[in-house]
Amino acid sequence: MQHNYSKGFVIRISLITFVIGLVFLVVLMFVQALMQNIAFTGAGIAQLHKHSPVFYLLDALPIILAVASVFIARFVSRVQNEAKDFTEKETTHQRKLYRFVQKLKEGDIEADFSPDENDVLGKAIVNLRDTLKQSKEEEAARRKEDEQRSWTAEGLAKFGEILRTQKDDVEELTYLIISNLVKYVDANQGGFYLLDDTDPGDRFFNLTACYAYERRKYADSRVDWGEGLVGACALEKQTTVLKKVPDSYLKITSGLGTANPKNIALIPLKVNDEVHGVLEIASFQPFDQHRIDFIEKVAESIASTISNTKINIRTAKLLKESQEQAEILQAQEEQMRQNMEELQATQEEAARQAEKFISFTNSVNHTLIRAEYDVNGVLLYANTKFLNKLEYSSNSEVEGKHISMFINKKDRVWFDEIWESLAKGGHHFEGDMKHVTKSGKDLWTIATYTCVRNPNGGVEKILFLAIDTTEQKNQSLDFEGQIEALNRSSIKAEYTPTGDILDVNEKFQQTFALTLAEAKAKTIFDLFHNNDRKQIEGIWDDVTHGIPFEGQVKMLMKDSVERWFRGTFTAVNDMYGEVAKVVFIGHDNTREKLMEIETMEQTEQLKRQEEMLRQNEVELNRKLREAKEDIKNQFKEIERVKIRTEKTLEGFLDAIITTDQDGIVQFFNKAAEELLGVTKDEILGQSIRILFPPEASDTDEFLASYLDPEKPAIVGERREISIIRKDGEELNVLMLLTEAKVGREFTITAFIQNISVDLF
Repeated sequence: MQHNYSKGFVIRISLITFVIGLVFLVVLMFVQALMQNIAFTGAGIAQLHKHSPVFYLLDALPIILAVASVFIARFVSRVQNEAKDFTEKETTHQRKLYRFVQKLKEGDIEADFSPDENDVLGKAIVNLRDTLKQSKEEEAARRKEDEQRSWTAEGLAKFGEILRTQKDDVEELTYLIISNLVKYVDANQGGFYLLDDTDPGDRFFNLTACYAYERRKYADSRVDWGEGLVGACALEKQTTVLKKVPDSYLKITSGLGTANPKNIALIPLKVNDEVHGVLEIASFQPFDQHRIDFIEKVAESIASTISNTKINIRTAKLLKESQEQAEILQAQEEQMRQNMEELQATQEEAARQAEKFISFTNSVNHTLIRAEYDVNGVLLYANTKFLNKLEYSSNSEVEGKHISMFINKKDRVWFDEIWESLAKGGHHFEGDMKHVTKSGKDLWTIATYTCVRNPNGGVEKILFLAIDTTEQKNQSLDFEGQIEALNRSSIKAEYTPTGDILDVNEKFQQTFALTLAEAKAKTIFDLFHNNDRKQIEGIWDDVTHGIPFEGQVKMLMKDSVERWFRGTFTAVNDMYGEVAKVVFIGHDNTREKLMEIETMEQTEQLKRQEEMLRQNEVELNRKLREAKEDIKNQFKEIERVKIRTEKTLEGFLDAIITTDQDGIVQFFNKAAEELLGVTKDEILGQSIRILFPPEASDTDEFLASYLDPEKPAIVGERREISIIRKDGEELNVLMLLTEAKVGREFTITAFIQNISVDLF
């Protein structure tokens, strides 16, 4: 019987539980023995059971726990296995789904995927594949229709040119038509049957030209009106297409073999419901409908040309016989008038076609940059958009100039090779092209250089058409530069929505010591430690659901060394809003992270030290209060000494002035008031400079050192100076300066003695 749980896990858990129960029982017995003062021996254990019969029940505890753990472990193991199976199944499904999406992204719309009945996402992607397949088929059908229309237009132009250039020689005209027609529709044989209605009573078709297997055939053949397939086609005036034609029908065969074409198309040459001949085309391959339609359109042009030629011949014949047959002339003139009306209608149709061509040309000139060059590279024509984009004001500035005038010198080497090929009739050029404007700026375009050929197949001129893409190109170059700078400065990796690595840059490879192949063999989860698996899975789930992640992650290097990175995980959506890939851009900040960890440890240490400081704060506060009390007492004593000193100085006969380090007056005794004529209230708190005139320090070095706080005062020397009282009287005095420093602060005390002699 197959179990859906792990037997090893169940046995391991059961044994562990049994051992734990046994250890618990032994410890319990040991504790009980100690409490009851019983020796922990076999006899002691037996005695313990006698004193406490409950131990008989506890003896079964390990077995009970082991049996219970068996059931619990089985349940846990089942849950784990079911979760593991579900995860593996879901991962396998996601990988299949991702590979299917990758194939669709690479263009493989034939990729097969069979979603489950409940797989909504898988069904949606399969529907998307079917839609892409249908779109591709529709696009192929549209492209085929465009190719067919282009092929038809080119063919009509080609045969229109043949009909315009060859009108005089009917035999040569019919050969050119049938030979080119056989080649153009990829047929093998062809015949041109021209109606000979010279005798109205004997109308028949004459095989004027025959072409088969790249050779001109000369086979005279007459087919009466209504006879055979050719006559029936003319009679019914409808195109006839035959398949599986017998070999005996065709008489013209290849010189390389005897096989004959099995498919024949007969097209009447009719205009205004009048048949002028029949075209017979034979091919090994069945005729597509668009080829039949093309041949019918060519047949209409041929019939119109033949009709006009016949009209011209008849007109000439009527003019020649006009002198001899006057009565017939009137009838012929009427017929000619009718023919002229038909010709006028044809000309009007040609005029309408010309107007359409002019309208098309104007539309091109309004939307595209257009220019025409001769095979030597000389500009023949440039439209207004060409002039505006290249910053020229008129055609006179560019016409007749060589194309090298608009090409940068650095691009001449490869461009000259392209131009030489075009001049020789080579394949057209299509792609990005950079031109140089008149002011030297770069003009980026998506350009096409195409050969315009003359009727002989030679190159007549070269047509240039382009669309201005300068802004898009500059933006593209700017984006490329930004991506290059990002790859040089940052670690970059691209992941699938399931976590597989798609691509990494060189900096990633250098940092993780991995080659590109080794990196692509890993997933995002291989770069993280198992302990961090739950964290990265949560981050990854958020990112794939449109929530970008920005922060620090710890990753494993190739040698299992852990390093820290600061970066972002961002989902990139496709055109349908679905997550196409996840991009990681980051910087290695292992050093900063280690410093942060070290800082955190230091912070913890500081917190411990702060706690110690707080414990000492009470003691410090106590000591601080005692110190404050001592300082307060000292200040009181100092204040008493200061008052005593000031009173002593007040009694001096000499003037005494004390200033601080900024030159502010702090003390001014009575003798100073009498000497200088200034009261104490006027000078205290003011600068000492107000007692002396501004020019006093210019001539006296002693006064300059005293009045300027930035200069050291000259102390200990008695100097004679002149001072001016407030009332303007000039006095000669002796001044002595002393300096007292307390810490960083100091005071200057000036002792001034009046030495002026009173004459009265």
